[in-house]
Amino acid sequence: MSDSTPRGTRIAHLGIAVSSLEGVLPFYRDILGLPETPLDDADGARIVGLVAGESLVELLEPDQSDSPIGKFLAKRGPGIHHVCFAVDDLDATLARCKAHGVQLIDATPRIGAEGKRIAFLHPRSTAGVLIELSEY
Repeated sequence: MSDSTPRGTRIAHLGIAVSSLEGVLPFYRDILGLPETPLDDADGARIVGLVAGESLVELLEPDQSDSPIGKFLAKRGPGIHHVCFAVDDLDATLARCKAHGVQLIDATPRIGAEGKRIAFLHPRSTAGVLIELSEY
């Protein structure tokens, strides 16, 4: 954590699985007026970031059909893929999750599309919602 003052947990971004960035981006950018912000592609997905107040919307298009987003689209179709919560201390939050029996997809944090440390929690433990945790 780079800042010693706790900020509290907040929504960092929503990940939305899409079949085609070109087909969906104009709605969010041109009609809703959400400005783009550069993000790196990650986990087999092309990612476009859009600023929505203090949070982001990530549009996720699969690079390949067997990528996590490709599999999600094949099974469920386009829609919300995950919710990311920014936390003050990712390691402590993961330890609390593990202590309470929450199934971790990432037991060890990794670097995500925004260059921040991230980890995912399994939807079986979170009422069917794929949760991403990231540090500020």
